[in-house]
Amino acid sequence: MRVGLIQLNSGDDPTKNLSQAKAFIADAAGQGATLITTPEVTNIVSTSRAHQNSVLRHESEDETLKSLLAQAAELSIWLLIGSLALKTNDPDGRFANRSFLINPQGEITARYDKIHMFDVAVSETETYRESAGYRPGESATLATTPFAKIGMTICYDMRFPHLYRHLAQQGASILTAPAAFSPITGAAHWHTLLRARAIETGAFVLAPAQTGQHEISTGKPRETYGHSLVVDPWGQVLLDGQTDTGAHVVDLDLSCVQTARNRIPALTHDRDYRKPIL
Repeated sequence: MRVGLIQLNSGDDPTKNLSQAKAFIADAAGQGATLITTPEVTNIVSTSRAHQNSVLRHESEDETLKSLLAQAAELSIWLLIGSLALKTNDPDGRFANRSFLINPQGEITARYDKIHMFDVAVSETETYRESAGYRPGESATLATTPFAKIGMTICYDMRFPHLYRHLAQQGASILTAPAAFSPITGAAHWHTLLRARAIETGAFVLAPAQTGQHEISTGKPRETYGHSLVVDPWGQVLLDGQTDTGAHVVDLDLSCVQTARNRIPALTHDRDYRKPIL
């Protein structure tokens, strides 16, 4: 099957971001991709909670979601929206970082809210506290399609290998990891983490990414690493989108999943053990 990874440079204007995303999705479909994926926060990259609060909508009212549902039906494709920033009804006003899998009829078949929040100090000048603006999800998501079971994750989740192992043990042969990765951690860890998750699970990993310096009208500037990746179940990088925006396509041989798992059946070799006592 042919998959498409959309590499975006989203700013803080959801309408402008939607236009860019739809153009690249149409390009990928025109190249024959039947599963197309977009990055984390496809609809907005913003460091201003006030600005987010003014332009974001609840899922039922979000124009990006409505438009991409219609486009998936028009193009008759499976579409993974890496994630959208959405308002919630939480009393503290925090947003959801939510991924959607859409079928060729334009219907939502699965949702996943990012579980692990990016609360880190990458350097003295680059710190993040995602949990201040976003509420963490509580459930893993495994989506069933006619071609494969898909385990849905988002960005920082990739540092928690047990999530990917559980998804693979439940039958996932494709794992999605859309991201808006920091350039510093990207250069150090991006390729290694994604290759490790593929090798450990014997699954394909699809990681569409945000890239470049983002156009932001208010708040702290933001830059992301790019390098949308497809990694096969043996850990080989099949596609690296480098740092340009656009549609990147590659063919997957899904039989490689069972081949890799037969060669090294580590998913069946779990053993209980006592944790060390301090």
